[in-house]
Amino acid sequence: MVRHGWNSGARRWRLAALLGVGAAVLALVVTLVNTLPRGGDTAGTTRDGDKVHGTPATPPETTEPYVGWGFTHTQYSADEGSATATERVEKLLSRHAGLPQVQAVMGWGADNPEPVKGRYDFGALDRRVDFMRRSGGTPVITLCCSPDWMKGGRAGADNTDWSQAALETAPTPDHYQDYADLAATVARRYPDVRHFVVWNEFKGFWNNAEGRWDYEGYTELYNLVYKALKAVDKHIMVGGPYLVMDSFDPRRTENASAALKGPWGVMDQRVVDAFDYWNTHKAGADFVVVDGSSYTNDDDLLPDEFAATQKLTAVSRWVRGQTHDLPLWWAEYYVEPADGRDRRDGWTEEHRVAVQATGMIALVEGGADSGFYWNPEDEKGGACAGCLWTTTDSADGGQALPMYDLVSRFGTAFPPGTRYEKVPVARDDVPDVRVLASDRTVLVVNTLDRAISAEVDGKRFGLRAYEVKWLTR
Repeated sequence: MVRHGWNSGARRWRLAALLGVGAAVLALVVTLVNTLPRGGDTAGTTRDGDKVHGTPATPPETTEPYVGWGFTHTQYSADEGSATATERVEKLLSRHAGLPQVQAVMGWGADNPEPVKGRYDFGALDRRVDFMRRSGGTPVITLCCSPDWMKGGRAGADNTDWSQAALETAPTPDHYQDYADLAATVARRYPDVRHFVVWNEFKGFWNNAEGRWDYEGYTELYNLVYKALKAVDKHIMVGGPYLVMDSFDPRRTENASAALKGPWGVMDQRVVDAFDYWNTHKAGADFVVVDGSSYTNDDDLLPDEFAATQKLTAVSRWVRGQTHDLPLWWAEYYVEPADGRDRRDGWTEEHRVAVQATGMIALVEGGADSGFYWNPEDEKGGACAGCLWTTTDSADGGQALPMYDLVSRFGTAFPPGTRYEKVPVARDDVPDVRVLASDRTVLVVNTLDRAISAEVDGKRFGLRAYEVKWLTR
């Protein structure tokens, strides 16, 4: 099987929502053309999808509803490439044992897991899970996306439609239970995976007729999956709804929330409505999951790229309040707008890491327990903007990059349950630095593009332009 998936970020669903009518027409055409979803080639598939794969890691005696700070595998990752490079990444990750790693069940590097009803192909997903096991990661699986026959497409090992429109189509309601059954099969295959996120960004759940999210459909799917996973093992942790917390320019009034706004913008009321419905009608949840960006739907960073991260704090506090303090996960979080190719490479790496660190501080200040950096790894070419390590296509690949240092150190220094402390910052430095502190560690970020001298926690030291500095207390 070849590798498939989409290496896209938070802005991808804005276009999907705007083009919802076209997607619906496409889905209808596919449905009419393909009326026998249970047929199809079964080459390379097996019936025993729920057979335990490999040697599962031993899960902790108690499964907590949080996992901490880690990253998401995307279309290309360190499970393939030069053996020397992939082993280098495994060793790198092993030094930060337990760092959460997230993988989708279909797409973003994983093949169609059930090309024909009752026939499975977990080869690519097995490889990703094996990598997470070898590198000592805490595995998380995102239950998205769905086999073609569940959404009106053709069944068969060679009939998967990997176009973005097809991949981002939800199962039809008559196949919600089939998808829940698939989720249960995945849980039985990987018994050491104890955390599951249901679906991704409401993909395919847009109600064109009413111009809003189909939160009733998503919640029905979520509840079936939740019950199926709990039937496999009551200790499995399940969460949703993985909504994109979109915001507009603060002056906008159409579809604007009256309750959730700030200098960074105003929340889309349609997202608020969708969240409220799921929160009220969910069968249960061990944690709550959202994603989003610090910038508006027009890619505006308000008032600037550092201050805009206060949106992440405001949204986090609102979500925690709505769910009565369920553990909060951010499945994706973005602080740098993407270009037309959905790439974020307009800033220097120092600038990017500084704003990213500020965004992570903002998430913690809002009460987030866990968050996952969307690793935009390329297939080849060495370094790439914002990547955690260099590409693994050659023997000298898999070298740690600055973003890896931030994500891994943040996860180690500020695990779930950390008690945060307020430390003194010199009055003149307050506008220019961002600080997060525990009883052992202080993280300091210079938000200026010039060197400064700052006094934090009773210590005076120099900071280069956009420097991220770690202090030991």
